[in-house]
Amino acid sequence: MSGSGSGAGGGSSTGASDTGAEDTGSGIGTGAENAVSGTAAIPGGGPAPASTSGSTSSQAPTAAHRGPVVAALMLSMAVAALDSTIISTAVPQIVGDLGGFSVFSWLFSGYLLAVTVTLPVYGKLSDTFGRKPVLVTGVVLFLLGSVLCATAWNMWALIAFRIVQGLGGGAIQGTVQTIAADLYPLKERPKIQAKLSTVWAVSAVAGPGLGGMLVTYTDWRWIFLINVPIGLVALLLITRHLTEPSRTQRPAARPRIDWPGALAVFATGTLLLTALVQGGVAWDWLSAPSLALFAASAALGALTVWIERRAAEPIIPGWVWRRRTISAVNLALGALGLLMVAPTVFLPTYAQSVLGLGPTAAGFVLSVMTLSWPVSAALSNRVYNRIGFRNTAIVGITAAMLILLAFPLLPFPGEPWQPALIMLLLGAALGLFQLPLIVGVQSTVGWSERGTATASILFCRQVGQSIGAALFGAVANATLASRLGGAGDLDSVAHALQNPSALTAPAADHLRRAVAAAVDHVYIGAAVAAALALLVLLLVAPRRFPVLTDED
Repeated sequence: MSGSGSGAGGGSSTGASDTGAEDTGSGIGTGAENAVSGTAAIPGGGPAPASTSGSTSSQAPTAAHRGPVVAALMLSMAVAALDSTIISTAVPQIVGDLGGFSVFSWLFSGYLLAVTVTLPVYGKLSDTFGRKPVLVTGVVLFLLGSVLCATAWNMWALIAFRIVQGLGGGAIQGTVQTIAADLYPLKERPKIQAKLSTVWAVSAVAGPGLGGMLVTYTDWRWIFLINVPIGLVALLLITRHLTEPSRTQRPAARPRIDWPGALAVFATGTLLLTALVQGGVAWDWLSAPSLALFAASAALGALTVWIERRAAEPIIPGWVWRRRTISAVNLALGALGLLMVAPTVFLPTYAQSVLGLGPTAAGFVLSVMTLSWPVSAALSNRVYNRIGFRNTAIVGITAAMLILLAFPLLPFPGEPWQPALIMLLLGAALGLFQLPLIVGVQSTVGWSERGTATASILFCRQVGQSIGAALFGAVANATLASRLGGAGDLDSVAHALQNPSALTAPAADHLRRAVAAAVDHVYIGAAVAAALALLVLLLVAPRRFPVLTDED
């Protein structure tokens, strides 16, 4: 769930001109930015040290051949991205073979939990030991989990092995994004980000179809084994072609790992996300399990803050939230995770239950967003080199808010092209919003802080997505309860509409209108999340990002 061009937008190829473009969007020089960041360009090298940012960065990692490294990053991201979509079509076969229908949702929840809670840990480890060992570890863990999933003998074993996959997936997602920023100077970063976005787009479109083919002509276990050859090629390319400065691999002083902090972050995130994922599903929101999990996560959160404030090398350093640029982007992308729940979770139900489309056609309505997103991201540098990171993101999120508000105005039942057009426009708007913020934050920190900063962004986005799923699920079910007299929830109503012959025409029409109203309210909630992101950018984010200068 993220551009090409040479950084055109009014400047020469120097890092100073890149910074000047971000500074005001008017081509003014870099004096103001350099006064803020305390940097100077290093000819031919990576980001310079920033005295006021607390960075002690060394030269960015280099690759003897950038092409093989980029291929490795794309393949690594592909196994994680494909895995998130390919398994969805195999659930009936998995449940039929292993049983465990009541807990199969943990195939997705367990993986999500493991990815989310490990992101901050891997980010700090990549800053401490280098990107390469963390990424290699992540790919190995992911492949090990994939092989174990293919050997699962019951549903609980499969869930446990999916968590092993998630432990690797957390390392892959955060470290790939960090290495991408290390390899490219500011004006070229949209190139690699667009390629990574394309990986997610292709996976979103091809994953369900590939999964369907595998379970139809082979066995569901092959949806996990297909990861192995792809991952092994990525592993070979990483080990052979990605090199990092020797001083990041052999630090002068022995690194101090904040294991208590890592454990506290892991435990807090696990309890909180379990409460969000299972609340309203496995138990009521106000039931004893929900209240106990929220209380325990709050207590552990306080303990985590206490531990991190006293740690010499904390997993989540205080500067992540003290620096306005990073804290604002964290909050804004947390809101992005929140609003993304509307199209990714509720639009397929709308397309099938209200429009009467089949699963494949419903998937296409959603997938058009993944076509416009990477294109918009690829072209975003032409915008932010002129008007700046913050202003570009403001344009994108404002457009997204208006597009989300347009969804409830669609006619009932409407035509499939209408929500598809909404999704096409939404993808273009969010490409302008997300990529400039990620590139902007990565450009304000040195090498030794980039992994932590990138992981904090992805972590907040994932947490936002979990909160959104819980919040908007409650909104949708509350709307249905008011429309249907307190009977049924979205899943049960959608299931009933899959067999319309069992319903009278007026009853089916009434259910469809109830589902349409529920999804409309979710999209209004998503527009509110976009408005919150806009307020964060206007009130919290600095007008000028303190970009470090670099040159290619």
